[in-house]
Amino acid sequence: MSEEVIIDDQNSQAGFNGHPKGLMTLFFSEMWERFCYYGMRVLLTLYLVKSLMKGDADAALIYGAYTGLVYAAPILGGKLADRFLGYRYAVMLGAILMAIGEFIILGGNEHMLLIGMGALIVGNGYFKANISTIVGKLYKDGDPRRDSGFTIFYIGINIGALLATTVVAGVGETMGFKYGFGLAGIGMLTGLLIFWSGRKNYAAAPGLNVTAEGKKKVLGPFNMVQVITVGSLALIPLCYFLIQHNSWMDYILLGLFLFISYSMISAGAREDAKENVKMWKDRMIALVIFMVINISFWACFEQAGTSLTLFADRNVNRAIFGTVMPASMTQFFNPAFIIIFGSIFSVMWVKLSKIGKNPSIPMKFAFGILQLGLGFLVTQVGLQFVNEAYQVPLVTLVILYLLHTTGELFLSPIGLSMVTKLSPKNIAGTAMGAWFLSFAIANYVGGKIATLTGGHGDSGEALSAAEGLDKYISVFTNIGFVLIAIAVLIAILNKPIKKLMHGVE
Repeated sequence: MSEEVIIDDQNSQAGFNGHPKGLMTLFFSEMWERFCYYGMRVLLTLYLVKSLMKGDADAALIYGAYTGLVYAAPILGGKLADRFLGYRYAVMLGAILMAIGEFIILGGNEHMLLIGMGALIVGNGYFKANISTIVGKLYKDGDPRRDSGFTIFYIGINIGALLATTVVAGVGETMGFKYGFGLAGIGMLTGLLIFWSGRKNYAAAPGLNVTAEGKKKVLGPFNMVQVITVGSLALIPLCYFLIQHNSWMDYILLGLFLFISYSMISAGAREDAKENVKMWKDRMIALVIFMVINISFWACFEQAGTSLTLFADRNVNRAIFGTVMPASMTQFFNPAFIIIFGSIFSVMWVKLSKIGKNPSIPMKFAFGILQLGLGFLVTQVGLQFVNEAYQVPLVTLVILYLLHTTGELFLSPIGLSMVTKLSPKNIAGTAMGAWFLSFAIANYVGGKIATLTGGHGDSGEALSAAEGLDKYISVFTNIGFVLIAIAVLIAILNKPIKKLMHGVE
């Protein structure tokens, strides 16, 4: 019997709206962690360009390398939690490192920024994959509430993002970047306090405690958990180096993708041999396919933190109610729409399932990518209403982010739930880490895409407002058409992918 099935019914029904009571503790812990992460993200590109005087292309590549490493780190964090640390200790270690990272950035120069980034990357690796894994382990196999539970959890993520993109963005751009980064660090400490104080609420989830292997002495009087904890600090200089020399990321991320894909498919084949079935290998192949699809979505979606923010700064009329909205604050439209529509989508999936009309997972991904593409094409409409300063109306970004958000709701919370359903229980953390690898590659590729919109011409001269607008709109339009083509291809391959999933809905 899978240990996930042992969760008792009374506990699993004791929480919000019939969900496990631990869900809301994890909801608020993740909310504040996302406040920390998005507080950093919302200011990073503008901090690099306006405070550290980086060019657009350099800023985009640094941003891409940083966010890529943030999402690659859960591969290691998931593996170490599965085998040694347990999920609870891993999450707490990650929270402490992330808070330290934000406070280091207050040093105010590039050197301190890169050290702080390194701590944030390592901390996120422990926190992000493992808190999502705990959410999945609160539910029994086949529990129809799982998709709804992950969507509720996803709303928590976006409340944190909304707070970051309003409070942290506003404080950072008006009072000074260091105050924004400091607020983000305080948010992470709040999340840590909630996670620890509410530990009894999610205690029924299996895999929380340090494993027997983690307690073994491996270096004199020190056990494996202690060695890993100290060793994690040594990864910070490595992250520093990789952000500075970000071209190395091409090879590292490609190598990681090939290695993790082979590892998961091999693990699936071993499960098939052990259980005398032909199912897990196919499911792992399907998961690798979804990782590729996920990369195509998020590489374009993550223009929000780079090219779309600089586009808002230079070519969007942000005057509203007699004031000018800070450029970084335009990123708040996405989490705001998530909060507005997230609960509606959560209920919608349940109701569609009851009447047998719930789209397959591949079709949800196709619809999500289609809406993302249409969002970028909205800039063509905005181009028809340009003012004398070569700025499109703010409503252009509102509609763009609306379509990006509805696309995200078709794909992202469903993706988290899908990983927990497709993967064998003994590699749940590893599979979740692999899923976040696809985000890592997407963020890094997104940084490269953003360099195409840079504010300088081929000869290095700064573009005029008119030339910059034409360049942004041209790149965004091309992205839109490519995404629509990808969506059509996924729809065509819907049935073969569903066959590989062996009944997972």
